[in-house]
Amino acid sequence: MNELAAFFQGMVLVAGLIVAIGAQNAFVLRQGLLRRHVGLVVAFCALVDALLMALGIWGLGAVDARLPGVTVVLRWAGIAFLVAYGLRSLQRVASPGGLQAGSGQAASAGRTLAQAAAFTLLNPHVYLDTVLLVGAIGTAQTPVQRPLFFMGAVCCSLLWFAALGYGARLLAPVFARPLAWRILDLLLGLMMLALAWGLFNAVA
Repeated sequence: MNELAAFFQGMVLVAGLIVAIGAQNAFVLRQGLLRRHVGLVVAFCALVDALLMALGIWGLGAVDARLPGVTVVLRWAGIAFLVAYGLRSLQRVASPGGLQAGSGQAASAGRTLAQAAAFTLLNPHVYLDTVLLVGAIGTAQTPVQRPLFFMGAVCCSLLWFAALGYGARLLAPVFARPLAWRILDLLLGLMMLALAWGLFNAVA
């Protein structure tokens, strides 16, 4: 019974951390709307989450305390990336034709994977949430409960990204209109710049 409780504790914890508006989730949603490399993006995000949570649970949750400079470097890199992507999203708002789901020049799988990696690995909150927070709670479990806690956390991450990526297709009729894409890009651009500003205030 305690083992089952550990499994659901992992699921609930990750659900509270991951189900929020953020740069990575916005990127997965956009790829789902475009129907481009959705499986690749979902698998990559879930796999990275699993690796980082494993890193935290099995003994490296104190990495930030040992190497505090790493977090600062990641924050500045994240600021630069979020500003660049935010400005690009705002630029798309002014494009004459807007965007249609599934139309236009599709990015290659490699480029899409590189963008997914940037949104995931350049976000310091990913490390704080998965390595430090999940790791801290995971290491508090008994040796028997720890793998089940990890499995629950991984299952939640995979289910969320899959629902976000593939569930976005239900919104496809709405985003058949260029105006809807412009509104989405406007919101994404402003959100990216707001996230960059938040990171800047954390560093400054």
